[in-house]
Amino acid sequence: MTVTRAADVVTIDSLAAGGAGVAHLADGITVFVPRTAPGDRVTLRDVRRHRRHAVAEIGEIVEPGPERVQPACAHFMRDRCGGCQWQHLPIETQRTAKQRIVGDALRRIGKLDVADPELVESPRTFGYRTTITLTVRPTFDAPVVGFHRADGDARVFPLERCEIAREELNALWTAIRPALAALPPGDDVRVKLRVSADGARHVVVGGGEGAWRTPEPLARAAAAAGLRATLWWQPRGGAMRRMTGPEADPGLVSFAQVNAEVADALRAAVLGAVPASARRVLDLYAGAGDTALPLAGRGHDVVMVEVDTRAIARAEQRARRSGIALRCVAGRVEDRIGKLLPADVVIVNPPRTGLAEGVTDSLRIGASARLVYVSCDPATLARDLRRLGVTGGDLVTLQAFDMFPQTSHVETLVVADLGRPSSIVRPPSCA
Repeated sequence: MTVTRAADVVTIDSLAAGGAGVAHLADGITVFVPRTAPGDRVTLRDVRRHRRHAVAEIGEIVEPGPERVQPACAHFMRDRCGGCQWQHLPIETQRTAKQRIVGDALRRIGKLDVADPELVESPRTFGYRTTITLTVRPTFDAPVVGFHRADGDARVFPLERCEIAREELNALWTAIRPALAALPPGDDVRVKLRVSADGARHVVVGGGEGAWRTPEPLARAAAAAGLRATLWWQPRGGAMRRMTGPEADPGLVSFAQVNAEVADALRAAVLGAVPASARRVLDLYAGAGDTALPLAGRGHDVVMVEVDTRAIARAEQRARRSGIALRCVAGRVEDRIGKLLPADVVIVNPPRTGLAEGVTDSLRIGASARLVYVSCDPATLARDLRRLGVTGGDLVTLQAFDMFPQTSHVETLVVADLGRPSSIVRPPSCA
């Protein structure tokens, strides 16, 4: 990689997965420029050339493109906050770009002959996040508490407010900021603010050196602003402990959805993809059982696999309380799947890295009749579908979900019938 400086003006053509604008240098090399909009004419700085592409920063916006708008958040450009990539774009442009990014990945990487998917929109384009996590950096005075910059710099800028967070969280943050000196010492402290489905506010302080013994200043600061909040401490590698404030179920605090409305729509689509005639269902990367539990409650024989033992414990607790028969398996999916197949339906919701190659091998060989794949990365989704030999004719559902407006992240649901023997009755394939 070489680093050069360039004052040449380039024009942004499109938006790439990851959020950067796409332009071309004078020699034809593709250059990715974060926080640019289609049609922007910009100069570049800190051009970093790789073998087949380059990455650069905006030097100056010579002429803004027709779609550029003023970001709602002061931190977006001033502090280069890493939380959002697209606040400078209208929501309609964001949505169209997400549809195209998913479609492009499936066509280019997955070799699937498909159109861009329909997108389930978020009812809230700002103020939707029910949780934010802040990093604490100790200083000689009060600690600096805020978010990381987009460029991967370890430095933290002090947060004033977050425009994509629920207003209940911004009010809570404003109230407790003056009391941050009461946080525990240490270089790995995190502060999580969360509003639960019932509107209750929570402050979860994690990490630090030794036990956190001084939650009272934060509680008093919240109370002085007329806010009730439950304060929790989560020691490194340990369970959450309520320190002060109203009683609450720690499971509801630990395993909540970031965008509740879109998460509900996605879950409903997943549940709807499991036919009533399916007997055995595997739910892989299952979290705390949000999908497995309702399926087991419908009478399916459900086995869920999850590596997080706390999530497994939460799912088992919920199953016992509901009187639902659900088998919970703790461990890595790639270590467990071989003994759990075959199944009529396999649901997967892997991390951004997608399915391990051993998992796709097992699914291809021992497989299921139907695959329900929830993805947070279109590129790894497309790669996995190609490894599985999925064709356009196998697809029953292809749908995108705008879980995180103002960011370049998109969730995708693919339902594919793999042609394996099964007890399920298949509906017609999608066009």
